[in-house]
Formats: sequence, structure tokens, C-alpha cells
Amino acid sequence: MIFVFKSVIAATFALASLVQGYSDPGACSGACWAHDPSVIKRTSDGLYFKFNTGSGIEIATASSLSGPWTIKGYALSGGSIIDQAGNTDLWAPDVQKVGSLYHMYYAVSTFGSQTSTIGLATSSTMDVGSWTDLGSVGITSTSAKPYNAIDPNLIAVGSSYYMNFGSFWHDIYQAPLNSAAKKVASSAYNLEYNSAGTHPSEGSFMFYYSGYYYLLWSYGICCGYDTSKPASGAEYKIMMCRSTSATGGFVDKSGVACTANGGTVLLESHGTTYGPGGQGVFTDSSGPVLYYHYAKTTVGLGDGSYLFGWNLLKWSSGWPSV
Repeated sequence: MIFVFKSVIAATFALASLVQGYSDPGACSGACWAHDPSVIKRTSDGLYFKFNTGSGIEIATASSLSGPWTIKGYALSGGSIIDQAGNTDLWAPDVQKVGSLYHMYYAVSTFGSQTSTIGLATSSTMDVGSWTDLGSVGITSTSAKPYNAIDPNLIAVGSSYYMNFGSFWHDIYQAPLNSAAKKVASSAYNLEYNSAGTHPSEGSFMFYYSGYYYLLWSYGICCGYDTSKPASGAEYKIMMCRSTSATGGFVDKSGVACTANGGTVLLESHGTTYGPGGQGVFTDSSGPVLYYHYAKTTVGLGDGSYLFGWNLLKWSSGWPSV
């Protein structure tokens, strides 16, 4: 009976996946744990780097997105020079190449707190031991601010740079950076807001493709699924809006403004894939690739069991799908 029950459940998950039309995550071997990953390919030799939330930001490398991934160590093994609670457990890395240097933006905070700071470290190679911590970029938050200064993401528009960030409170914000992409240049403004419930939008990522800027974010409950599983649909999912401008005017597939509860689902739980989020987009030789973390129901729902997922994006009428 137990075998039959498990077979029925597996078939149900498979059917749900087909109904939603989502592809399963791409293959991964080696060190496949992930949480809020950032993926980038080194220009000098084509080596893939994967950075993860936690401690001093774990670094793993591989010859392809599917691995095998090998853990190399930590970018900032001693933590951040930012003098604030949480500075030895760094969150949500975003690694991008700016000029001849690789920039790793990260967040310093503690769970549920609005006392947060976005920091920056730089390296010419991304190797362990090569990172120089520059501290805060000047984007901080306290209870006096409408936003929470975590989950950084850099977007380059020509020679200009903008930092997207935010989590809960008034959701996703953006602030212009200076020409070196190292310090905030002017005040932040809102890009996305959902007034429902606790406003659980976070982990934004913006990318450009074929005439549009796409704003992605994670919506829902991120963590602790093994001890307190959310109501169905309340777990993490990946949302999207788009605009012809990187600095505003984002709408969903129905034309609803992203600042007025708009947002279209790009990827959600399906089959054995549960709570996908913490996403980014990496442009590989085959095109834009969505990457993220997720829990595989047949492996475990705990934060320590999250896996690295990726899918080549498909396109129709100017909108991506998985």
C-alpha cells in the first residue's frame, strides 16, 4: 500500500508539472547546494563560478552549469568590515564584471531585521583569497526607511549603473550608483510593491533582452519548509514584470503596474520542485539562463537541502517562460 501511495503521489506531481508546463531543473552534479546563488563565467578561461548566501559567501566552480561543482572556499572568510550585526553571515551575493574587476555585492543583516547594509568586495580573478572588501556602498536601512537594504542586484545601462534591492516592507527599490558602481549616487525609488499580506517580495534581479528590461523577484515564504510548511502557494515563487526603461514603468503580462500589485508568475512549485526563488539570469552561449535555488521534495525541505536549479529560458511574444 505504501508503494502504491508513493506511486500515486509521484504521478500526481508529474501531472501537475505537465499541466503548468514548467520544465524540470537542469542537471547538477557535485556541490549542488544553493541559497540565493549568483552565477558568472570568468572571461579569461570560461570557468563558471557559483556564489552562495551564508558565512563569508561560499565559492564553487565548474566547467559547465551542470557541474561537477567543486567548493573552493569563501570570498570573505573573516566576514565583512561593515560594523553591524550579521557581518559574519553574509547574504544574497550578486557578482558582475565592471570594467576589469569583478564586483560582489552582498547584504549584512539579521533575519527579520530592517537594520541592513549593502556591501561590496572586488577581485580581478574571483579566486578564493583575491577579494578586497570595500564595505558599504552607502545603501542602508533602519526602521525609519520604507525599504530593507538587502538582496542587492546591479544593472548596467550603457555607462550608468543602478542597484536594485529590497525585501518585505515596501518591497523592491532602485538607487543610481556612481560611474565606478561602488557608491550610491542619489536617492532610492520604488520599482515593485504588492500590498497583500506582509508584502513578501524580495531578491530582485533585472536583465535586458531584446528591447526590454525584465524585473524578476521572489515572492512568498523563503525558508523553514521542514519545520513550518506554508499553505499551498504561499511558498517562494518567481515573479516578473517588464519595461522599456530600467528605472521604472514595469508592468506584468496583463498590463498591471508592478508598483500596484502587478506581477506574472515565471516559475513556481511543480512536480518535485518546491519553492523556487533567489533567482538570477545568466547569458550563456545558448541564450539567457534562469538560475535559482529550490527544495526537491524527494530530497528534503530544509534550508540545508536546497539545490541549484537552472533552465534555458523560452520566449514568446516578448515574455520568458520555463
